[in-house]
Amino acid sequence: MPKTKTHTLDAPGAVLTYDIHEPSKPGGHPPLFIFGSPMRASGFEQLVSQFDDRTVVTYDPRMMERSHLKEGGEVTVEIHGDDIHRVAEAAGLGPVDAFASSGGASAALPWVVEHPDEIRTLVAHEPPLAVLLADSEMILRVNADIVDTYRRRGFGLAMAKFIRLVMHPGPLPADYLDQPDPDPGQFGLPTEDDGSRDDPLLAFNMAMPPYRPDAEALHSSGVRIVPAIGTEGEGTMARRGGEAFASLLGTAPVVFPGDHGGFAVNEWTPGNDPAAFAEKLREVLDIGG
Repeated sequence: MPKTKTHTLDAPGAVLTYDIHEPSKPGGHPPLFIFGSPMRASGFEQLVSQFDDRTVVTYDPRMMERSHLKEGGEVTVEIHGDDIHRVAEAAGLGPVDAFASSGGASAALPWVVEHPDEIRTLVAHEPPLAVLLADSEMILRVNADIVDTYRRRGFGLAMAKFIRLVMHPGPLPADYLDQPDPDPGQFGLPTEDDGSRDDPLLAFNMAMPPYRPDAEALHSSGVRIVPAIGTEGEGTMARRGGEAFASLLGTAPVVFPGDHGGFAVNEWTPGNDPAAFAEKLREVLDIGG
C-alpha cells in the first residue's frame, strides 16, 4: 500500500485537508489526482490502492469529513474548482493526470479553464450536468424540491427523494413531482428528523447554482479531456450527464466497468471491481501519455 502524508490548507472560506500517497514501487508515471464531490478522500481508498506505482493525491471537499467551512464560507461549482486548484498547487507535483467522479467531474471543469497548466489529462466520470439534458427544467425543479424537503423535514425523506431521482431510468416525466413521497425506511434511512441541517450533499452541493460548461473554453485550454460513463445505470441522470458532456465536446464517452461508483465495491454494489476500473483508467491515461 502507498504511504500517505496528510496536509491541511487554508482556502478562502474553508480549511481543506488533502493526502499525498507516495508510491511503494515508483514507475515513472505522472502524479494522479483523484477526487469527487461531495465524496471524501476515503471513498477512493480502493482505487488509490491500485496505483502504487505513482504518487496519488486525494482530498476532502470543503464541507466533507476532515475539511470544513469557515464562518461565512460558500460553496459553488466554481469555488470547488478553485479548491482543486489550490490543492494541486500546494501538492507541488507539477502537471497531474486527474480522475474526477460525479460532482468532482463538474468541479474539475472550471479548474481546467482557469488553470490548464496544472492538468495533463482529465477523466470526467459521469458529471451530473443537468443543464445539458433535455429534461433540465424538470431536474432543476426536482433538485429544488429535495433541498426544500431537507430544510423543512430533514435528512431521511430528502435523501429518499434523492435516491429515487438518481435511480430513475430515462428523462423525468412532467408529472414526476406529483407522485407520493417515498418511504425513507425502504432505503434504510431514518424516518424521524434529527434537526441537523449540515449534510454536504443536501445542504450544499444540491443547493449550488447550476453550472453550464463552456465547450469553447474547454477546447481552448489544451487539456486532454476524456468524458466517461459506467457500463451500468443506462438512462440514469449521472450517466446521461456524462453522455451529454461528451456530446458537448464532440466526442464519445469512454465506458468504464461498473456503475456510478464503479471504483469501489461495497454491500450495495458488490458487483463493482476496483481493479478492473483501475485497469481501464490506466489504459485511458497511457493513451494520453
